[in-house]
Amino acid sequence: MTVRFGLLGAGRIGKVHARAVTGNPGAVLVAVADAFPAAAEAIAAQYGCAVRTIEGIEAADDIDAVVICTPTDTHADLIERFSRAGKAIFCEKPIDLDVSRVRACLRVVEETGGKLMVGFNRRFDPHFMAVHQAIEAGRIGDVEMVTITSRDPGAPPVDYIKRSGGIFRDMTIHDFDMARFLLGEEPVSVTATAAVLVDKAIGEAGDYDSVSVIMQTASGKQAIISNSRRATYGYDQRIEVHGSKGMVAAENQRPVSIEIATGDGYTRPPLHDFFMTRYTEAYANEIASFIASLEQGTPLSPSGADGLAALALADAAVKSVQEKRLIDVG
Repeated sequence: MTVRFGLLGAGRIGKVHARAVTGNPGAVLVAVADAFPAAAEAIAAQYGCAVRTIEGIEAADDIDAVVICTPTDTHADLIERFSRAGKAIFCEKPIDLDVSRVRACLRVVEETGGKLMVGFNRRFDPHFMAVHQAIEAGRIGDVEMVTITSRDPGAPPVDYIKRSGGIFRDMTIHDFDMARFLLGEEPVSVTATAAVLVDKAIGEAGDYDSVSVIMQTASGKQAIISNSRRATYGYDQRIEVHGSKGMVAAENQRPVSIEIATGDGYTRPPLHDFFMTRYTEAYANEIASFIASLEQGTPLSPSGADGLAALALADAAVKSVQEKRLIDVG
């Protein structure tokens, strides 16, 4: 079986997914749509696919599935449209910035028998997957504490900040999902702090650039998240899971893993510069998982429910910062 894809959105993340789809032997990229014709035409020229409208992809008989990489405020509407059209859907996070809108969207998916996977790509990073596998194999005993460090090399433009939904819904949401994935239990409380330490323009736009989060499950397991929009040394992505019998960790990755020793000391190459190179394998693996689930008829994961749970945690973090207190998560 070859899954025939339509790509909605030809921006930065659209290019990442175009490469992942076309690099998979079980997939073919049939068409791409974008509000900016030049962006769609560039992908079409690179990968030999057609340029179509969203309506054309929606009605197409030669497309089985779509990858939604359009702006966030279009995701829920597009999920509903393509679910009704009978296409399998892979949608970049988040489904929407409003929990009630996400719930309404997921009801449509359920009513139409739709197939939806949400793009939390870090679950598919080989290093983070290995951490999860070690936990599942019982190598560190019962999970007790999860520590996640996620720091971007630099802040995005303020125009992006204004429409992003804020750092918790835009950036930390990946870490909320990873914490759930590694804890194996749902957090029931969230405490967060936030500050503007990188760029005052971010604060003027109503957001933060430096945040910390502590979450706890009903059994007492804890997850600690550290985020910053500035890491002068590169894209900082680390996790550590402490258990009753030991610890497992995934360190930062580099394009080249070497170490040079001279009379001046030890040096190593710089970290990856951002997510496009750091998570190349993760993006390929998640599309492979999507295709495999469609072929085998198995549940898609991460699901729409996972997207909803991560957004609820982000909302709780926002409320915790605003009210300066611990927030219970329903």
